[in-house]
Amino acid sequence: MDKDGAQDSLIELRELARAFSAERDWDQFHTPKNLAMALSVEVAELVEHFQWLPSGADAELDDKKRLGIRHEMADVLVYLIRLADKCHVDLREAVLEKMRLNGEKYPAGLVRGDARKYTEY
Repeated sequence: MDKDGAQDSLIELRELARAFSAERDWDQFHTPKNLAMALSVEVAELVEHFQWLPSGADAELDDKKRLGIRHEMADVLVYLIRLADKCHVDLREAVLEKMRLNGEKYPAGLVRGDARKYTEY
């Protein structure tokens, strides 16, 4: 997807989340702290679907688990988008910046096939 398409998608989701919150008068509760806490809860709910599976590979998932994972991933993304909105973070730009920094921290030629943290090599 091109830059404008990626940005447009995030803006569309941000506006959808804003409208959903406004229609319910929930904006008053959507402080950065509360959104960060809600985000961590949703991540935990996502992780629950993988708990006790050998690897979480697709072959280990049934349709019910796949649907639950899909819904929890959506919840995680909505809370992340709301948090970014409240903190005035452009998520697309933040990801591009972080990928550049990670590329410097983890040069492919040096770390290919190595799962160690950058401080360990």
